[in-house]
Order: sequence, then C-alpha cells, then structure tokens
Amino acid sequence: MPGFLLHQGALVLCFHAGQAQPMVPNPRVKVSGQATVTQAGIYSVTGCTLPPPLASNGPCVTAQWITAATRIRSGGMPLLLQDSQAICAPTGTGLNIVVTQLRVRGT
Repeated sequence: MPGFLLHQGALVLCFHAGQAQPMVPNPRVKVSGQATVTQAGIYSVTGCTLPPPLASNGPCVTAQWITAATRIRSGGMPLLLQDSQAICAPTGTGLNIVVTQLRVRGT
C-alpha cells in the first residue's frame, strides 16, 4: 500500500517524545519544497525523556531506518515513507512519524 514520502520537515518522535531529525537529508528529491530522506540517513534524537543508565537504558540518541520504499530510490538508496520503521540506539525502541507532507506517495 502506498505511503507518503518522508521529508526533512516531518514531525518524527521517539517513543519517549524526543524530537528526531535527519542528520543528512537528500537534496536531490524534494517534496513540498523540502528535502526527502533516504534509508541510509541516520536521525539524531533530542529531548528523549527516558532516564539515563542506572535507571534505564536511555535516552534515545540516534535512530537507523530498517524499512523504506521498495520502488522509489534516489542516488541508489530507497526513500523513506510514512510507514517506514526505525530502531533507536541505545534503547532499541522505534520512531513515530506523526506528521508528514500529504502530496507525494510511494511504495
């Protein structure tokens, strides 16, 4: 099923409400005037509320995407979709894609 392409201005949060942003957006493909993101792009996470070690294994610091589009690529790398999945380090939890652009879909 098609999902909307993820872009640099999308609202992406870790499971503990930390803000996630792409470290290296993909300037070759833009949607709604903003760069998209490929699966290889690492996200940095700030403001994660999970307690640090000794109380927990948090907070989330980075996230790596494990799923992406199967048919849309840029520079040989799959683009991220609204239903793409990621794993945060060091917690092993995921990211929530809360808001993204609503014009371009992909599979």
